[in-house]
Amino acid sequence: MTTDPMQKFGKEGMDMAMASFGAWSKNAQAIATELADYSRKSFEASAAALEKLTSAKTIDKAMEVQNEYLRSSYQDFVAQSTKLTELYSELAKEAYKPFEGILKQAGSMK
Repeated sequence: MTTDPMQKFGKEGMDMAMASFGAWSKNAQAIATELADYSRKSFEASAAALEKLTSAKTIDKAMEVQNEYLRSSYQDFVAQSTKLTELYSELAKEAYKPFEGILKQAGSMK
């Protein structure tokens, strides 16, 4: 039994779409987990800073606590942004991979 070229093309297209969807799904889950972890850690750090702030005996100590919190929050945010950028980049690369062959073929047909 021979396979119709259109059936083969349709099957290959479906296989590529499913592989791409799998990459999106896996990476989206990793991104969601990362965001949830960051949110939890950020909330915990905020609560700890507030506790330290309310127990500060002097204005100088309160300012020190606030400055420490702001510095660490900024550093955490920058680190998290970098990590998310890498995850989104990986998502794009993996989702594109199944289509590389067909896009190269289309480009060489010019």
